[in-house]
Amino acid sequence: MDRFGRRIDYLRLSVTDRCDLRCRYCMPEGFKNFEEPAHWLTFEEIERLLGIFARLGVSRVRLTGGEPLLRRNLPQLAERLAKLPGLNDLSLSTNGTQLIKHGAALKAAGVSRLNVSLDTLQPERFQQISGRAAFEQVLSGLAHAQQLGFAPIKINMVAMRGVNDDEIEDMVSFCMDRGFVLRLIETMPVGETGRRTEFLDLQPVIQRLQRKFGLIDHIEPIGAGPARYFRTPDGRFSLGLITPISQHFCESCNRVRLTVDGTLYLCLGQEAHVEFRPLLRGGASDAEIVTTIRHAIELKPERHEFKEQPHKIVRFMSATGG
Repeated sequence: MDRFGRRIDYLRLSVTDRCDLRCRYCMPEGFKNFEEPAHWLTFEEIERLLGIFARLGVSRVRLTGGEPLLRRNLPQLAERLAKLPGLNDLSLSTNGTQLIKHGAALKAAGVSRLNVSLDTLQPERFQQISGRAAFEQVLSGLAHAQQLGFAPIKINMVAMRGVNDDEIEDMVSFCMDRGFVLRLIETMPVGETGRRTEFLDLQPVIQRLQRKFGLIDHIEPIGAGPARYFRTPDGRFSLGLITPISQHFCESCNRVRLTVDGTLYLCLGQEAHVEFRPLLRGGASDAEIVTTIRHAIELKPERHEFKEQPHKIVRFMSATGG
């Protein structure tokens, strides 16, 4: 529990800050200032640290990046984490380019749910947004993941004014037809790339979608994330909104983020953090790590300041862990 009475039961674990795409809101073109591999937490260090988090009440873990499937032998790590007592939900966020290669091993390891980034249904626009011609590769990966039985599969669409906002209805229809959950995400001023990305207020968008598709409020959450959900009357399709700017959800925030080098960030929109790598490599006992975790949770702020101080966060989204 943090000092504002929020139960922190969800940890987002970045296993790499590298990615095979260069999405315009996440990582600048030509960026090369990646974390040194020697600074990455090893699988053993991750397993130990997350085991302690689990004993303190964290029950849900999401593997993120960068692109997490670029981390060598990631299914082996997933299998180890899935066996930790207390962790009952292991999911993964991916751009989808590696799903055909690693999907079966992930499913066998215990990953049950996927979030897949897809900001457009137009191949040329996909390349403009992501810096790579990989649209068909992602679609094939999605189809393969469905065949393997991952459920739910959520499509994450970052909605950008003047970039892809003309495709939102098409994306709704695409996800309806294929049985995906769609989540629309407002851009956040995280790093220079995030501040340069064209913000779109999703409140008018959901009103439009409710009228067109008959969407109604869906009270029950889908997963551990912050989305507010709507669904069709027959319950066959769900749409989530992640609105950190137009309607923030800080009062119910239940998550922290652990970067690939062992830095724990308590809020995506604040700089408060605690480093665990020195403890893990310096012979700290489990009791000392527990004390540090409890201290870290006390640092979790009441809310972000994206509106008040949009230039505050200089780190890129890819370095923070999604």
